[in-house]
Amino acid sequence: MFITPYPPGQAPSQRFRFEQYFPELKKRGAEFLISPFLDLKAFSVVYLKGRWVGKTLGFLRGFFRRTGDLFRLKKYDIIFIHREAAPVGPPFFEWIVSRVFKKYMIYDFDDAIWLPNASENNGKLTMALKQFDNVRAICRYADKISVGNKFLGNYAKQFNANVVYNPTTIDTDEHHNTTTDHSNHIFTIGWTGSHSTVQYLDELVPVLRELEKEFNFELHVICDVPPKFQLKSLKFIRWNKKREIDDLLNFNVGIMPLRDEVWAKGKCGFKALQYMALGIPAVVSDVGVNAEIVDHDINGCVCRTPEDWKFYLSKLMSDPEYLRKLGSRTREKIVANYSLQSNKENFLNLFSKPS
Repeated sequence: MFITPYPPGQAPSQRFRFEQYFPELKKRGAEFLISPFLDLKAFSVVYLKGRWVGKTLGFLRGFFRRTGDLFRLKKYDIIFIHREAAPVGPPFFEWIVSRVFKKYMIYDFDDAIWLPNASENNGKLTMALKQFDNVRAICRYADKISVGNKFLGNYAKQFNANVVYNPTTIDTDEHHNTTTDHSNHIFTIGWTGSHSTVQYLDELVPVLRELEKEFNFELHVICDVPPKFQLKSLKFIRWNKKREIDDLLNFNVGIMPLRDEVWAKGKCGFKALQYMALGIPAVVSDVGVNAEIVDHDINGCVCRTPEDWKFYLSKLMSDPEYLRKLGSRTREKIVANYSLQSNKENFLNLFSKPS
């Protein structure tokens, strides 16, 4: 049984950490149920401003669903919990799974979710109701912990020695299976993400304003909400699953700015993985795993200062050969180290119980 926060197919953390492995699980004879806390109706309003009636009803349906899951537990040998069984309250469900039903429990997370963090539209309520220290308790309950990077793993190992590094991966055969044409459109600097990370683009606005004085380019921001800043180069594109790859293929360069803070160290570099799988050089902040994913001056650029950002973005826009050289080396890194195909056995081994 997969216990998830969000409906299937909607959240990148679910799609690229475990949902894309479902065909392989079925091929190997596994039967499973996916039980999200939020249904599609609740998910469509949960990050919007206001809409408290819809949010409240959605949460009530989620708790009702979790209660029903308790009656279904006997049918399943393994319980896989992504992030948390419920977004508020103590980890009762996880405790019952582990201590009462004594089920084999895998706990998976890909962010520093033990740190206080909330969306802007739900901030005060989330901070009041959410118990961020649930993570340490769930780590203790779990039989195995799956984490997206070593920073998260080091935290989990304080409470449980059985930690597996399971990187977020890209399906380079069936999904990200083509590369961009760098010559068929106006030069495009691109960013993709969600309401929770669009704030990091604010750090680059002064740099982008300076670049607008020297270069003709577009800044494509693919997100569920528009950014708050204004730039003449800005083109907002609302995220759409069906157009996801086509929209990304318009990028010449993909950017991933981060602030050097503890929360950001827990990020798993997913934006860079997506860009590079499509032959798009990634320009990233030197925070967390970014410098492990991006090999500086080989398949992308790692920046420490605003001056770095301006220098490398300028170089990529003004030097087509440099752009081509970096773009030609991106995909091989992802295929070898961060693809579904390269990580498949590692992921499936999560479900192997110790003898």
